[in-house]
Amino acid sequence: MTLVEVLIATGVGSIVLAAVMTLSLFSARSFAALGNYVDLDIKSRTALDTMSSDIRQADKLTSASSTQLKFQITDPNNGAVNSLIYDYSPTAQTLTRTLGARSSVLLSNCTSLQFSIFQRNPIGGSYDQYPVDDPSRPDLCKLVQLTWVCQRSVMGRIANTESVQSAKVVMRKP
Repeated sequence: MTLVEVLIATGVGSIVLAAVMTLSLFSARSFAALGNYVDLDIKSRTALDTMSSDIRQADKLTSASSTQLKFQITDPNNGAVNSLIYDYSPTAQTLTRTLGARSSVLLSNCTSLQFSIFQRNPIGGSYDQYPVDDPSRPDLCKLVQLTWVCQRSVMGRIANTESVQSAKVVMRKP
């Protein structure tokens, strides 16, 4: 082997090795982002299922703001009246569910969350939603809109791997 052959073989080998390393790094980042998306999606769906079930069964909304909802719920088993609170903390980036004395975190890494409330439709046969204009009248609420965004760092880079999650939930009880 001559020096020229060794230099050419080293150059070709370096190019192949750089291509393999680039592909490996790209694949690792893609798999991490995909795993992150699946995890956030599962947590978002679980939170939405819990909230939908609770809101549909609530007796009434007792107070509301863009980051907190308070409901009155009657336990069908024993008839006890409980308070259900959904509270979003922008500093901790968490959504907490409190039923009576028990609290649990439904969402973490939640960079934004907003609650909106709408009143009963005043026009029969129409499907428009009308916002509850008077904040002192949460009893007018018939529909709750939930909107949030969760994101995490993937390999040192913030990635919005769970885009906006939004739902409108109708309270079933009058």
